[in-house]
Amino acid sequence: MIYHFSLQMAALFAGAILCLLGAFGFAMESSARDILAAFPRSRGAGIVLLSIDLVWSFWLVSTMEMGEFSSFRRPFLIILPIGFFLTLRFVDEFLAVRALGILALLMAEPLLDAAFFRYESSRLVLTVLAYLLVVLGLIWVMVPYKLRDQIGWFSKTTARWRGLHAFVFVYGATLIALAFLSY
Repeated sequence: MIYHFSLQMAALFAGAILCLLGAFGFAMESSARDILAAFPRSRGAGIVLLSIDLVWSFWLVSTMEMGEFSSFRRPFLIILPIGFFLTLRFVDEFLAVRALGILALLMAEPLLDAAFFRYESSRLVLTVLAYLLVVLGLIWVMVPYKLRDQIGWFSKTTARWRGLHAFVFVYGATLIALAFLSY
């Protein structure tokens, strides 16, 4: 295990983030739509998210058990910052989306790690979120314009927008409730 989060802590953390995102999107509909519409091409957001990705990846490579690949630790630790600067230099298109995809992939692992070898069937609520993050992360990294299309589709009508954010809020509240009642 790389992360030492209990299932309760992982569900509380994920639930709190989802509740905040859902409440923000529902309460501040027009400003949230504007922020999300500008996000895919935002260089500043891309730099911030890619920096978070770099720090998290650097920490992972430097601390995790790599087994027979431990001889590659030092080259990876050298390549990560070089890749960061090369990405900033040469990847201008949808940098924020690609960095968000990497962050989604990084966030899925602690959630899956917390649910590993747990036998409650309610753990699947957190596991579904983790696999959704994996699928979305892969899509956003490989086909970043899809996030722009997804934002456009959800922003097209007020019903879609409110429905999405209500669902996200309820999913987060469900995770928080499960953290206190089941985990």
